[in-house]
Amino acid sequence: MSKQIGPQSEVLFHFTIKLQDGSVADSTQLHGKPAKLKMGDGSLTPSFEACLLGLTEGSSHSFELGPDDAFGPVNPDNIHHMERSRFAADMSLEEGAILSFTQPNGAEIPGIVRGVAGDSVTVDFNHPLAGCQVTFEVEILAVEQQAVDK
Repeated sequence: MSKQIGPQSEVLFHFTIKLQDGSVADSTQLHGKPAKLKMGDGSLTPSFEACLLGLTEGSSHSFELGPDDAFGPVNPDNIHHMERSRFAADMSLEEGAILSFTQPNGAEIPGIVRGVAGDSVTVDFNHPLAGCQVTFEVEILAVEQQAVDK
């Protein structure tokens, strides 16, 4: 009997996230290193975890997820217009460049340059796949059940 993924499982799996045009946005297979996940640990969104529940060791599945279930819709409040003077003078600010910003709490957050006009730089702090429908392909390599504390 194959081991089935439950709410307490540890799962070793390969995944590929594809965009609607079929291009690969992320894949563990490209790096040759599978992902390890303890269900409910927050490393995947609840929607992605829901796709895994009930799958069995050795199986492969593909799921279509809309923006609300994948990386969320684009939030206009996460798009900021900043003065060019806030960036290093020698920094290349090309459209599409991904920059790292330090938040007040010290955490790093990526921002994507969406445009440069004169002294204004438009930076998008939404997830790069926000607003996208994606295909989530998984190959379940191993499932370990965790003992539930009584």
